[in-house]
Amino acid sequence: QLQLVESGGGLVQPGGSLRLSCAASGFTLFSHAIAWFRQAPGKEREGVSCIRPDGVATNYADSVKGRFTISRDTAKNTAYLQMNSLKPEDTANYYCAASYAYCSGDVGGMDYWGQGTLVTVSS
Repeated sequence: QLQLVESGGGLVQPGGSLRLSCAASGFTLFSHAIAWFRQAPGKEREGVSCIRPDGVATNYADSVKGRFTISRDTAKNTAYLQMNSLKPEDTANYYCAASYAYCSGDVGGMDYWGQGTLVTVSS
């Protein structure tokens, strides 16, 4: 059974950092792309970043470029989202998602989803 479990969310002050984790089971990161999405209250879910099975990363959200970095540890079958210089507008539920072979920044392009982890940036 394919499963994605996010962790690492929480409350952080503006300018702080968090690292989100996405532990995958039932498949390997060598066959599936992993993407991070986020959804702020009252807004649509948006793609943040994705890492392909070959390890190449793509960013989708201009607002996080230079601040967020996606990575993975294939030995742990886990993907990460390192978030630095956090801003209040980064507050959202963050979801990881998986799809076979290809990355997508669109919700419809991903096949499997985690339950989400809440990130709140506030002083």
